[in-house]
Amino acid sequence: MSKQKTAQLRKSVAPFEKTDMKSSIKQIINTIPPFFLLWFLAYQSLSISIWLTLALAVVAAGFVVRIFIIFHDCCHGSFFKNKKANNLLGTITGIITMFPYEKWKREHSIHHATSSNLDKRGTGDVWVMTVDEYVAASSKKRLAYRLYRNPIVMFGLGPLYLFFISNRLNRKDARRKERMSMYIINLSIVAIYALLIWAIGWQAFLIVHGPIMFVSGALGIWLFYVQHQFEDSYFEDETEWDYVKAAVDGSSYYKLPKVLQWVTGNIGYHHVHHLSPRVPNYNLEKAHESTPPLHQATTITMGSSLKSIRFRLYDEKRKTFVSFKEVKHLLNEAKSSVQMDNSKTSLQGK
Repeated sequence: MSKQKTAQLRKSVAPFEKTDMKSSIKQIINTIPPFFLLWFLAYQSLSISIWLTLALAVVAAGFVVRIFIIFHDCCHGSFFKNKKANNLLGTITGIITMFPYEKWKREHSIHHATSSNLDKRGTGDVWVMTVDEYVAASSKKRLAYRLYRNPIVMFGLGPLYLFFISNRLNRKDARRKERMSMYIINLSIVAIYALLIWAIGWQAFLIVHGPIMFVSGALGIWLFYVQHQFEDSYFEDETEWDYVKAAVDGSSYYKLPKVLQWVTGNIGYHHVHHLSPRVPNYNLEKAHESTPPLHQATTITMGSSLKSIRFRLYDEKRKTFVSFKEVKHLLNEAKSSVQMDNSKTSLQGK
C-alpha cells in the first residue's frame, strides 16, 4: 500500500474518532446496571435452581465482556473527551472486570504499536512462534509452547492465570502511577468480594460470581486470539512491517450475529480498531461501512473462526499459520541431523 493510499485511508476513518457523550452515557446505562441486575437475579435463583443460576451467570458474563469494551475504550482515551473521566471510568470498570487500568493501558498501547511485527513480540500479545523458531527451540521450550497453545490450557486455565496472577502483579519497573492503580484496584476487589462473602456466604458467592468471571475471561481470550490468529494473517520483520497493513491485513473482521456484536461492543471490527484506536466502539461499524478499502479485511464467521484452534505456528516462508502436525517432519529432520553430527564427532574422537 502506497503512502498516499495509507494517508487517505487513515483520513477516511478520522471523522469517526469523535466521541459522543450521549452514546457513551447510553452505553454505560445499558451495560453496567443490567450486569448488576443479572448478578442479583442469579443469586436469587439459587433457591429455585442452580441451573437457572448458571444460565443467568452466562448471560451476565456477556455483560462483563461488554463492560470490558468500555474499559478498553477508556484505556485508549476514546470513550470520553475528558482524560480524567476516562481514567475514573476505566478504574471502575477495571474493578468490575478485574483488570489493572494503568498496567493494561500501557501493555495494550505496545500491542497496537507492534502487532504483527515479528521482531517486537512479547508485550500484550498471544505467544506466537515461527516454524523456524519452534524447530530450533529446546524440547522444554517446545513443550511450554505446546501447552500454552493447547485450547484446554489457553481457554480453561487462561482466565484463572489472567485474573489471579497476571492482572494482580505489577511489573518490576512499573512507575508510581501504574503501581498505585494496581493497588487501588486490588484493594477494591478484595474489599468488595469480602463484603459479598460476608453478606451471602462464600459458597453462594463462588457459585454466582465464579462462572461469570470464568466464562467472561474465556470469551475475552477467545476474541483476542481469533482476531489475530487466522490463516492468512499478516506478520513481517521490522524492516518490512507496516502499521496500516498490520491493522487491515493482520486483524480480522469477525462477523458476528447482531446480538453477539452488541454484547462484544463491535470489537469484531478489529481491523478498524487497529487502524485507529481512537474510534469509540460504537463508531466502529460506521467507520467500516463508510470506508470501502476496509471491506477487503479478512472476514471470519463463528463457523470459520473455529478453524483457528489448529493454527499453532506461523510459517514465514508460506505467510500462513500451520499446525504442529504439519511441521513434524521438520523436527524429525532436525533430530536426524543432530544425531548424525553427534556420530561424526564421536568417530572423530576415536
